[in-house]
Amino acid sequence: MNTYPVRIAARSDQPGRWLWLVKWLLLIPHYVVLAVLWLAFAVLTLVAYLAVLFTGRYPAGIFAFNVGVLRWTWRVGYYGYWVLGTDRYPPFTLADVPDYPARLEVDHPASLSRGLVLVKWWLLALPHYLIVAVFAGGWGIGLHFPVGGGGLVALLAIIAMVVVAAKGRYPGGLFDLIMGMNRWCFRVLVYAALMRDEYPPFRLDVGGPDPASSPSPAPVAGDGPTSLAA
Repeated sequence: MNTYPVRIAARSDQPGRWLWLVKWLLLIPHYVVLAVLWLAFAVLTLVAYLAVLFTGRYPAGIFAFNVGVLRWTWRVGYYGYWVLGTDRYPPFTLADVPDYPARLEVDHPASLSRGLVLVKWWLLALPHYLIVAVFAGGWGIGLHFPVGGGGLVALLAIIAMVVVAAKGRYPGGLFDLIMGMNRWCFRVLVYAALMRDEYPPFRLDVGGPDPASSPSPAPVAGDGPTSLAA
Protein backbone atom coordinates (compact mmCIF):
# COMPACT_ATOMS: atom_id res chain seq x y z
CA MET A 1 0.00 0.00 0.00
CA ASN A 2 1.38 3.37 -1.00
CA THR A 3 1.58 5.94 1.76
CA TYR A 4 -0.25 9.25 1.59
CA PRO A 5 0.36 12.28 3.85
CA VAL A 6 -3.33 12.88 4.66
CA ARG A 7 -4.72 10.68 7.42
CA ILE A 8 -8.46 10.27 7.95
CA ALA A 9 -9.18 7.78 10.70
CA ALA A 10 -12.06 6.67 12.90
CA ARG A 11 -12.61 3.90 15.36
CA SER A 12 -15.79 1.89 15.69
CA ASP A 13 -18.17 3.57 18.13
CA GLN A 14 -21.62 2.05 17.92
CA PRO A 15 -24.27 4.82 17.87
CA GLY A 16 -27.70 4.54 19.47
CA ARG A 17 -30.84 3.67 17.55
CA TRP A 18 -32.61 7.04 17.37
CA LEU A 19 -30.37 10.01 18.15
CA TRP A 20 -29.49 10.37 14.46
CA LEU A 21 -33.01 11.69 13.83
CA VAL A 22 -32.22 14.93 15.69
CA LYS A 23 -28.50 15.36 15.13
CA TRP A 24 -29.19 18.00 12.47
CA LEU A 25 -30.67 20.09 15.26
CA LEU A 26 -27.97 19.33 17.82
CA LEU A 27 -25.28 20.33 15.33
CA ILE A 28 -26.61 23.82 14.61
CA PRO A 29 -24.03 25.49 16.93
CA HIS A 30 -21.26 23.70 15.04
CA TYR A 31 -22.71 24.71 11.69
CA VAL A 32 -22.65 28.37 12.71
CA VAL A 33 -19.05 28.22 13.91
CA LEU A 34 -17.91 26.21 10.89
CA ALA A 35 -19.47 28.72 8.51
CA VAL A 36 -17.18 31.37 10.00
CA LEU A 37 -14.18 29.06 10.08
CA TRP A 38 -14.63 28.08 6.43
CA LEU A 39 -14.81 31.73 5.42
CA ALA A 40 -11.48 32.24 7.18
CA PHE A 41 -10.19 29.04 5.53
CA ALA A 42 -11.03 30.44 2.08
CA VAL A 43 -9.34 33.79 2.76
CA LEU A 44 -6.23 32.19 4.24
CA THR A 45 -6.01 29.71 1.36
CA LEU A 46 -5.80 32.68 -1.01
CA VAL A 47 -2.98 34.11 1.11
CA ALA A 48 -1.27 30.72 1.07
CA TYR A 49 -1.71 30.56 -2.72
CA LEU A 50 0.28 33.78 -3.11
CA ALA A 51 2.89 32.58 -0.62
CA VAL A 52 3.39 29.29 -2.48
CA LEU A 53 3.45 31.08 -5.83
CA PHE A 54 6.25 33.43 -4.76
CA THR A 55 8.16 31.38 -2.17
CA GLY A 56 7.28 27.71 -2.75
CA ARG A 57 6.24 27.35 0.89
CA TYR A 58 2.89 27.11 2.64
CA PRO A 59 2.99 29.35 5.77
CA ALA A 60 3.09 27.14 8.85
CA GLY A 61 0.60 29.17 10.86
CA ILE A 62 -1.98 29.17 8.07
CA PHE A 63 -1.40 25.47 7.50
CA ALA A 64 -1.99 24.65 11.18
CA PHE A 65 -5.22 26.68 11.21
CA ASN A 66 -6.54 25.12 8.01
CA VAL A 67 -5.77 21.61 9.23
CA GLY A 68 -7.68 22.51 12.39
CA VAL A 69 -10.72 23.54 10.34
CA LEU A 70 -10.57 20.26 8.41
CA ARG A 71 -10.19 18.34 11.65
CA TRP A 72 -13.21 20.08 13.24
CA THR A 73 -15.23 19.50 10.07
CA TRP A 74 -14.38 15.81 10.02
CA ARG A 75 -15.44 15.32 13.64
CA VAL A 76 -18.76 17.04 12.93
CA GLY A 77 -19.21 14.97 9.78
CA TYR A 78 -18.46 11.75 11.63
CA TYR A 79 -21.02 12.57 14.33
CA GLY A 80 -23.44 13.86 11.70
CA TYR A 81 -24.61 12.76 8.32
CA TRP A 82 -21.36 11.79 6.62
CA VAL A 83 -21.02 8.69 8.80
CA LEU A 84 -23.37 8.88 11.83
CA GLY A 85 -20.66 6.84 13.46
CA THR A 86 -20.85 8.06 17.06
CA ASP A 87 -23.19 9.67 19.57
CA ARG A 88 -20.34 11.46 21.31
CA TYR A 89 -20.81 15.19 20.68
CA PRO A 90 -17.91 16.82 18.79
CA PRO A 91 -15.68 19.18 20.79
CA PHE A 92 -15.44 22.85 19.84
CA THR A 93 -11.73 22.97 19.06
CA LEU A 94 -9.27 23.14 16.16
CA ALA A 95 -6.84 20.92 18.06
CA ASP A 96 -6.51 17.18 17.73
CA VAL A 97 -8.51 15.32 20.37
CA PRO A 98 -6.80 11.93 20.71
CA ASP A 99 -9.68 10.19 22.48
CA TYR A 100 -12.37 11.34 20.03
CA PRO A 101 -13.38 8.48 17.69
CA ALA A 102 -12.70 10.50 14.49
CA ARG A 103 -9.33 12.10 13.75
CA LEU A 104 -7.63 13.89 10.87
CA GLU A 105 -4.08 15.04 10.25
CA VAL A 106 -2.04 16.37 7.34
CA ASP A 107 1.74 16.51 7.17
CA HIS A 108 3.15 19.99 6.59
CA PRO A 109 5.19 19.96 3.33
CA ALA A 110 8.74 21.26 3.41
CA SER A 111 8.07 22.91 0.05
CA LEU A 112 5.46 23.01 -2.71
CA SER A 113 5.64 23.39 -6.48
CA ARG A 114 5.20 26.99 -7.59
CA GLY A 115 3.96 25.79 -10.98
CA LEU A 116 1.41 23.24 -9.75
CA VAL A 117 -0.25 25.82 -7.54
CA LEU A 118 -1.55 27.50 -10.71
CA VAL A 119 -3.41 24.47 -12.05
CA LYS A 120 -3.91 21.71 -9.51
CA TRP A 121 -6.96 23.18 -7.77
CA TRP A 122 -9.05 23.52 -10.93
CA LEU A 123 -7.56 21.58 -13.86
CA LEU A 124 -5.70 18.63 -12.37
CA ALA A 125 -8.33 17.95 -9.70
CA LEU A 126 -11.25 17.98 -12.16
CA PRO A 127 -11.50 14.16 -12.55
CA HIS A 128 -11.66 13.85 -8.77
CA TYR A 129 -14.35 16.52 -8.54
CA LEU A 130 -16.61 14.37 -10.71
CA ILE A 131 -16.18 11.42 -8.36
CA VAL A 132 -16.55 13.48 -5.19
CA ALA A 133 -19.73 14.99 -6.65
CA VAL A 134 -21.25 11.50 -6.51
CA PHE A 135 -19.96 10.81 -3.02
CA ALA A 136 -20.82 14.18 -1.47
CA GLY A 137 -23.62 15.47 -3.68
CA GLY A 138 -23.82 18.59 -5.83
CA TRP A 139 -20.66 19.62 -7.69
CA GLY A 140 -17.97 18.00 -5.66
CA ILE A 141 -15.76 19.21 -2.88
CA GLY A 142 -17.44 22.51 -2.16
CA LEU A 143 -20.45 20.56 -0.91
CA HIS A 144 -18.53 18.14 1.28
CA PHE A 145 -19.43 20.34 4.22
CA PRO A 146 -21.72 19.54 7.14
CA VAL A 147 -24.51 21.94 6.18
CA GLY A 148 -24.80 21.06 2.50
CA GLY A 149 -24.62 18.35 -0.10
CA GLY A 150 -25.72 14.84 0.63
CA GLY A 151 -24.94 12.38 -2.11
CA LEU A 152 -24.09 8.74 -1.75
CA VAL A 153 -22.24 9.14 1.56
CA ALA A 154 -25.29 10.60 3.33
CA LEU A 155 -27.62 8.04 1.74
CA LEU A 156 -25.48 5.13 2.92
CA ALA A 157 -25.18 6.63 6.39
CA ILE A 158 -28.98 6.84 6.64
CA ILE A 159 -29.28 3.24 5.45
CA ALA A 160 -26.78 2.24 8.13
CA MET A 161 -28.93 3.95 10.76
CA VAL A 162 -32.00 2.07 9.60
CA VAL A 163 -30.02 -1.12 10.15
CA VAL A 164 -28.94 0.13 13.58
CA ALA A 165 -32.57 0.88 14.48
CA ALA A 166 -33.59 -2.63 13.42
CA LYS A 167 -30.63 -4.66 14.67
CA GLY A 168 -28.80 -2.40 17.13
CA ARG A 169 -25.49 -2.63 15.28
CA TYR A 170 -23.80 -0.51 12.61
CA PRO A 171 -23.01 -2.83 9.67
CA GLY A 172 -19.21 -3.15 9.48
CA GLY A 173 -18.96 -3.44 5.70
CA LEU A 174 -21.05 -0.33 5.19
CA PHE A 175 -18.99 1.58 7.76
CA ASP A 176 -15.79 0.66 5.92
CA LEU A 177 -17.21 1.78 2.57
CA ILE A 178 -18.48 5.10 3.95
CA MET A 179 -15.08 5.74 5.52
CA GLY A 180 -13.38 5.10 2.19
CA MET A 181 -15.59 7.66 0.44
CA ASN A 182 -15.02 10.27 3.12
CA ARG A 183 -11.27 9.62 2.99
CA TRP A 184 -11.31 10.16 -0.78
CA CYS A 185 -13.22 13.45 -0.38
CA PHE A 186 -10.85 14.87 2.21
CA ARG A 187 -7.75 13.91 0.24
CA VAL A 188 -9.13 15.80 -2.73
CA LEU A 189 -10.04 18.75 -0.53
CA VAL A 190 -6.51 18.94 0.89
CA TYR A 191 -5.05 18.80 -2.63
CA ALA A 192 -7.45 21.45 -3.95
CA ALA A 193 -6.68 23.67 -0.95
CA LEU A 194 -3.03 23.63 -2.10
CA MET A 195 -1.82 21.96 1.10
CA ARG A 196 -0.02 19.05 -0.59
CA ASP A 197 1.36 18.36 -4.07
CA GLU A 198 0.84 14.59 -3.99
CA TYR A 199 -2.00 13.72 -6.35
CA PRO A 200 -4.87 11.93 -4.58
CA PRO A 201 -5.00 8.24 -5.49
CA PHE A 202 -7.97 6.90 -7.44
CA ARG A 203 -8.90 4.23 -4.92
CA LEU A 204 -11.17 3.59 -1.97
CA ASP A 205 -9.03 3.03 1.10
CA VAL A 206 -11.77 1.55 3.22
CA GLY A 207 -11.95 0.93 6.95
CA GLY A 208 -11.59 2.93 10.13
CA PRO A 209 -7.79 3.06 10.38
CA ASP A 210 -6.25 4.85 7.40
CA PRO A 211 -4.54 2.07 5.39
CA ALA A 212 -2.47 4.59 3.41
CA SER A 213 -1.02 6.53 6.33
CA SER A 214 2.54 7.74 6.11
CA PRO A 215 4.88 8.27 9.03
CA SER A 216 5.00 11.92 10.01
CA PRO A 217 8.25 13.79 9.48
CA ALA A 218 9.76 16.00 12.15
CA PRO A 219 7.49 19.02 12.66
CA VAL A 220 8.33 22.16 10.73
CA ALA A 221 9.23 25.05 13.03
CA GLY A 222 6.02 26.69 14.18
CA ASP A 223 3.86 23.62 13.45
CA GLY A 224 1.76 21.83 15.98
CA PRO A 225 1.73 18.03 16.34
CA THR A 226 1.56 16.35 12.95
CA SER A 227 0.97 12.69 13.72
CA LEU A 228 -1.89 10.49 14.80
CA ALA A 229 -1.38 8.00 17.54
CA ALA A 230 -1.58 4.46 16.30
